[in-house]
Amino acid sequence: MFSWWNTSESTQEPPPPSYRDEPDNLPSNPHYAQLAKRLRPLDLPCLNVLRGKRVILASASPRRKELLSQIGLKDIDVVPSDFAEDLDKSRYTAIEYVMETAQEKCVSVYKQEIDSDDEPALVISADTIICSYMGAIVEKPLNYPDHLAMLKGLRDDEPHKVITAVCVMSPTPDGRSPGYLMETHVEETVVKFDKNVTDELIESYVRTGEGADKAGGYGIQGLGTILVESINGSFDNVVGLPLRGTLKAIEAVIFPQEVETDIVL
Repeated sequence: MFSWWNTSESTQEPPPPSYRDEPDNLPSNPHYAQLAKRLRPLDLPCLNVLRGKRVILASASPRRKELLSQIGLKDIDVVPSDFAEDLDKSRYTAIEYVMETAQEKCVSVYKQEIDSDDEPALVISADTIICSYMGAIVEKPLNYPDHLAMLKGLRDDEPHKVITAVCVMSPTPDGRSPGYLMETHVEETVVKFDKNVTDELIESYVRTGEGADKAGGYGIQGLGTILVESINGSFDNVVGLPLRGTLKAIEAVIFPQEVETDIVL
């Protein structure tokens, strides 16, 4: 019987035209946008406080914006951070690295926007990396050959970790020093690639361009799911924003006096 998993035929096509140049022009998965239109927003106090106020996403990722829209934060103002994301990886553990990057992104945009005529009520940033079985940090592919090597390495290696750090900042109501409240959250999900995925399938996936702007070079919410055998942990964390942890971080800065969270998910 014919099995497309093991076919050796491969059409030779040019690689996708763009990687880091204009990654956000790639189409986002319509599933999230359609789902968000059908759902009513969550009726949570921390989200209700933000209705009609300026909420900034310090990321150009359409997937993170779509995930936030699912919980009712639909009028997000996207202000990508200009942080260079060039921290010396040798000085950090994987968790320290992704957390520091998320914080730098958030602080950069917060400082930029807080003195504007329309200061934000909340700034949300996130950073996602993949940590290989051997502990190496795997980020976005640099080019077509790098993309191929990255996915083949993840297939041939043991399960890898997807680590996302979230940082949220909000002005203090009374202006008390330092003038803002900050809360962070970090989450890990273990992903296992199917070792039976062929080189030809990986090459075909890379040519679609879907994974060019994504940590690890694949999008689990899209065609990249054909590479994955299993995940252990939060699916939306792999997409790029762990919603449960993000909600708890938002509540912590909106209601800083509350010791116990009211969010039960």
